[in-house]
Amino acid sequence: MNFNHKALFPETDNIELLNHQVVTKRDLLNFGNLLLNEIKNTKTTDTSTKQWLKSAEVRNILKISPGTLQNLRINGTLKYKRIGGIIYYNYEDIIKMLEK
Repeated sequence: MNFNHKALFPETDNIELLNHQVVTKRDLLNFGNLLLNEIKNTKTTDTSTKQWLKSAEVRNILKISPGTLQNLRINGTLKYKRIGGIIYYNYEDIIKMLEK
């Protein structure tokens, strides 16, 4: 992950000047915000590309408890597949359920 120095230090035109400057709290705050944005962007692209999700991932996406997820399975609201001891949910089925 490469950051543009202008994004971190907008007041600095020459990157070589950064070699002799002290890091300020504002600099750390800028860096932290950029890092958080990168993490959020990475997280959303990973989740949207997976076709099958485990129970914990579905609970995080829907922000529901394990019991609520179990009720969605029992009453047939949310389809699932059990492979071994692990339950998987199709991402498209989750989207369809939310659109109803």
